[in-house]
Amino acid sequence: MIKDRGNIKWTAMMLPEHVSLLHELKKELTYQTKPELDEQQLLEMNEQICEGMENNEALIFTYYENYDYHCMVGTVHHFNEVERKLHIIDRFGEKCYLKLDEIINVKTYK
Repeated sequence: MIKDRGNIKWTAMMLPEHVSLLHELKKELTYQTKPELDEQQLLEMNEQICEGMENNEALIFTYYENYDYHCMVGTVHHFNEVERKLHIIDRFGEKCYLKLDEIINVKTYK
């Protein structure tokens, strides 16, 4: 088997636009897809959020943003119905907003 230099060999012949497109393509290949949630999962998340708000418990939110998954730990301060956002105070005491459509999973923080 011939072991060559791969893309390095051909980069001298490529235009900078081609190289940037290849970098974008590589980046797009790492994108995650947002899972579709069914009614049961949405009801369970709603119950977790309501219980967390009543008991002022810390919750772990998993949300989908910019083609990737993120986690946040915090307590729910209130829900903005007009903008469909949760107002969350994170564990560092900072205010954050999470859109309901971006939330994938909610768990209690122990």
